[in-house]
Amino acid sequence: MFTFEQYLGFIAFAVILGIGFWLMIFLLGFVIPYWIGGSILEALKEKREAKKALREK
Repeated sequence: MFTFEQYLGFIAFAVILGIGFWLMIFLLGFVIPYWIGGSILEALKEKREAKKALREK
């Protein structure tokens, strides 16, 4: 038979597991593509600035 403390422990475990799952979904869906896109744009910007600096010399 389950006691009330075991039930609370299971609920706490399920909540923490659910929070972790949805955090991973959020990170994979929004944060990582934003990070990759920003790094690509920054690299392109640096290449443009390097070409511009070479033309000015």
